[in-house]
Amino acid sequence: MFGDLFEEDYSSVSNNQYGKGKKLKAKPLEPPAPREFTNLSGIRNQGGTCYLNSLLQTLHFTPEFREALFSLGPEELGSLEDKDKPDAKVRIIPLQLQRLFAQLLLLDQSAASTADLTDSFGWTSNEEDFLDLTVAVKNVSGLEDALWNMYVEEEVFDCDNLYHCGTCDRLVKAAKSAKLRKLPPFLTVSLLRFNFDFVKCERYKETSCYTFPLRINLKPFCEQSELNDLDYVYDLFSVIIHKGGCYGGHYHVYIKDVDHLGNWQFHEADRNLKTLENEEDVDDPLTALKAVLLQEENNLIPMDQLGQKLLKKIGISWNKKYRKQHGPLRKVFLQLHSQTFLLSSDEGTVSLQKKLSAQAESDFQSNGQQILQMLASKPPGSEDNATCPHWFDINDSRVQPIKEKDIEQQFQGKESAYMLFYRKSQLQRPPEARANPRYRVPCHLLKEMDAANVELQRKRTECDSANNNIELHLHMGPHYHFFNGALHPVSGPMESMWGLTFDKRKTLGDLQQSIFQLLEFWEGDMVLSVAKRVPAGLHVYQALHGNELTLCEVGIADGEDIFVWNGVEVGGVQIPTGVDCEPLLLHVLHLETDGDGRRRGQVVESPHVFPANAEVGAVLTSLAIPAGVILTHSARSAGEESWTPIPRESMQRTFREHGLRDGSSLLVQDAYSDDNSLLPQGGKWITGVSESDWLEVRNLCQLEPEEKQVKISATVNTVVFDIRIKAIEELKLMKEIVENSCLRPLDRNGKLLRPVPDSSTLEEAEVKLGSSLGLCLGKAPTSSQLFLFFALGSDIQPGTEMEVIVEETLSVRDCLKIMLEKSGLPRGAWHLRKMDWCYEAGEPLCEEDATLKELMICSGDTLLLIEGELPPPGFLKVPIWWHQPQGPPGRWESEDRPHSTPAQSSCWRAASTQGVPGHVPAEASLLYLGDVDISEDATLVDLKSQARALPLASELAVPGPALLRAWTVEDKRPSRLLRAEQRQLKEYKLGRRATICLEPLQREEHLGPQDVLLRTQMRIPGQRTYSLAVDLVWDTTHGSTAGALRQRVADSYALPVEEIEIAKYFPEKFEWLPISSWNQQVTKKKKKKKQDNLQGAPYYLKDGDTIGIKNLLLDDDEDFSTIRDDIGKEKLKQLALGKRHSREALRAQNGDVLSSAGPRARPRGPEASLSIHVGSFR
Repeated sequence: MFGDLFEEDYSSVSNNQYGKGKKLKAKPLEPPAPREFTNLSGIRNQGGTCYLNSLLQTLHFTPEFREALFSLGPEELGSLEDKDKPDAKVRIIPLQLQRLFAQLLLLDQSAASTADLTDSFGWTSNEEDFLDLTVAVKNVSGLEDALWNMYVEEEVFDCDNLYHCGTCDRLVKAAKSAKLRKLPPFLTVSLLRFNFDFVKCERYKETSCYTFPLRINLKPFCEQSELNDLDYVYDLFSVIIHKGGCYGGHYHVYIKDVDHLGNWQFHEADRNLKTLENEEDVDDPLTALKAVLLQEENNLIPMDQLGQKLLKKIGISWNKKYRKQHGPLRKVFLQLHSQTFLLSSDEGTVSLQKKLSAQAESDFQSNGQQILQMLASKPPGSEDNATCPHWFDINDSRVQPIKEKDIEQQFQGKESAYMLFYRKSQLQRPPEARANPRYRVPCHLLKEMDAANVELQRKRTECDSANNNIELHLHMGPHYHFFNGALHPVSGPMESMWGLTFDKRKTLGDLQQSIFQLLEFWEGDMVLSVAKRVPAGLHVYQALHGNELTLCEVGIADGEDIFVWNGVEVGGVQIPTGVDCEPLLLHVLHLETDGDGRRRGQVVESPHVFPANAEVGAVLTSLAIPAGVILTHSARSAGEESWTPIPRESMQRTFREHGLRDGSSLLVQDAYSDDNSLLPQGGKWITGVSESDWLEVRNLCQLEPEEKQVKISATVNTVVFDIRIKAIEELKLMKEIVENSCLRPLDRNGKLLRPVPDSSTLEEAEVKLGSSLGLCLGKAPTSSQLFLFFALGSDIQPGTEMEVIVEETLSVRDCLKIMLEKSGLPRGAWHLRKMDWCYEAGEPLCEEDATLKELMICSGDTLLLIEGELPPPGFLKVPIWWHQPQGPPGRWESEDRPHSTPAQSSCWRAASTQGVPGHVPAEASLLYLGDVDISEDATLVDLKSQARALPLASELAVPGPALLRAWTVEDKRPSRLLRAEQRQLKEYKLGRRATICLEPLQREEHLGPQDVLLRTQMRIPGQRTYSLAVDLVWDTTHGSTAGALRQRVADSYALPVEEIEIAKYFPEKFEWLPISSWNQQVTKKKKKKKQDNLQGAPYYLKDGDTIGIKNLLLDDDEDFSTIRDDIGKEKLKQLALGKRHSREALRAQNGDVLSSAGPRARPRGPEASLSIHVGSFR
């Protein structure tokens, strides 16, 4: 049957195969799509292979050919594993064709690839059992007409056109005709669509009408006539179609599914669904849901996908279209229509009732229009019988069902039939082959396809999870407090914000339940609200409603900030929400006041936060100005800027109505100011605060010109290159410096910032007029380069940073080498960290092979060279300290380099103890034990066990893990208590900069999730000091009120509760805050709310806090402070005073420089707002 179809040139055989070790040719992150509703697979177009794809699909849908191919085993074809052996004969074409057909039958992908097959082709073919007839199209009406001309009509030779007889050697009359001698099982007919016009001398495609029948009788055209009449009957089963002209086009194929392998009936549902989609208004949700379910297998669909399917089909979600009238989909509508829909016991899936599925036609009427037709009426032909095969249009990767009548559209036109394939009608298929793609497929290919399907499903599951997972930032309400118009974390970001990866196809109720499980012991109501980081802090916008809605339907995007709270207050303060009251960070300029409240002549700028819906007059109230004028800053064309006063009648308008937004500037003028007033004089505004139209350029090229600095006139649209050239000319520098110099802005402290590109304008380079630039040697980085600062260690002193220019495509590893060479350090155990926004060492750059661009490193960033190797991915390098609450005397130092080993093993390091009251936990010592490299999957017990194995731990006789208490270390003191010893370290969210201290215990402790561990100290009467600290475990299960804590302390010290007073100690401020026993009065609506929660504002009570106790029977002094508190407060006061004097000196110095250069520019404070943010977040 195959002839020499599989003879090949072995020198051109591809090494690729789909067998062992073969990987599916799919995108790395996107596996092939599964089969569509037709359940048939197409073939991907490699580029110009559409004709080959059509032929291969025709062979594939010829079951006799396919099964004959599958019948060839290793004896006839050999094995691909032996193809490289010199004496082995392996027929790779049939082996690859077997695999291709197996993929088309069994592999769950929308399209297969022919790359391996075409690589192995010898491209020789002789189809013996396929009779190939070539028939004319021009001037012929159809196939039967062409066959009649070729095989019935005779050509007569007479008169002047006699035939020469070879037997009698003379001219005789004769008749010439042709007949089909033997009929094959399959007949191939090629239509001569392409001809040559000898008049125009060009090729053309014949597009005239050319008919061909679905069934043809070849008896009139055959030499044999004794056969049964049915032996001459052929049925059409494939039509290869060409679309285009004679110089190019595209091929696809119409194929009859002889074995019923495809799913044709779903086409009717899909076609009528399109009718449903085109309806402007589908008022009946019952009809829409039925239509969706009828095109699902077994009329069943997961509940979480029903809403998405409905949205996809009708273009609008359930909640927007039907919820208001018909209620929620799952809880109301489906329950009310239980006679139509069947919910599973766990409500995870929904399906149509069986009786409805059987009577889909009669039940699917809406407004007199039939939405979905169930093959009740079929066109004449083979479709009259439900058991007859159906037709499909296979266009490379796309497979669509068609009707037989659609074939008539290919009789003529630019898209018309090119090849016809007929099969004998007597070729019957066995019943077991019907709808059975595994029929006659060899066992080894069945196993191979089954394994490939399992792998495909695994990859799709992973890809589906990756594509549908979004990252959410959960901000926990109890860890925030409302300050300066916005929400700010009470402690570090590790505790206040948690990252959560969640499937966006799940519902809002699922998200809330997951957060409940994550928080474990949340009390009271939980409300999820969309929040957003604004310059003033965190602001809450709107609450999320609709627990049955998916995150997609709610509109939650990747990276969304979600605030988790009770929906009313945070720390006892009611929180304003919504876009109307969004906090705005404004820069307010006003006259500075001295200590006596008198206004000076100098204008100062300070940041202030106001709600967007507040009246503008609130600015005067915040500055304690009874009456005054407020001016807004506006920009004009050509870089000119001015100040516009707000009329007195507009003072009651809001900031939003005035068009003010974050970063806007306001000028406030006191109506009672002296002669230095900035109010209008003579009808003109004094321009003392207007933007300057010049830049100061300082010569920093280490040369000695006559002038050290010059003023260059400029506007915001001036190009940096022009300023640099003009500065070089006015500084009288050599022209050679033009090719090797750049301009760099200077900050207030005189530090050089990153160079600005020559090609940008001042506005694009974010250079403000009136500022100072330094003319420096060296070229500015190109657009593909980065200018980076780097320094050694985490304790950076001003002016110690080094500079380097590198390509943005440079890897972290190569960047580290360059920085080590530039700093003169030997290569060794070093790693890089990026300086964070508060000028501290941030997270390390762990991906050493990643490029700087991939890690979003930008020009001007500062990288820190930190000694020590990074742990491998999934591991932590944790510094371990020994916590000694009442440590022995010794040498005391501050814990400033936890990653470095102490010079002497006996050297104690402790948190700073300056000004700490006697015998409070701040006096606790910390002894550095060493670093532990441990997996994130290890438990807390494993960490303690490894810490005990450190050399210094053995000298201290560290007890077993059960007698060790673990704390995180922040601000050089124990911070967070780590509970649940069997939890994995990654669940604690320690981060890569975590430091752990271990505290010894006298006996084992088992703290519950609601237990709070406090350090209690009894005040010694008359001495302003305290006794040694005693651990107190406080169970807050029944409430964390002041009364509950007072009762617990009184019971612990065997004192009457009315005879004690308690206070919490704040070591960073050297202050004690008394905890009163008052009870907040609540309204009836708030009876269920917590009253005086000590874990909220203003106490924020947590593990490790110090509680001072006074026995009122012996000590009636109201003061809780100690002598050391007085000393500490005085030192803090002196420190603040010193910083103030430094700022004033710097301001005076800057004022002298500006006055020498010309009129003073508008005072600017670019770092003022940043300092406020740092203070609120730290």
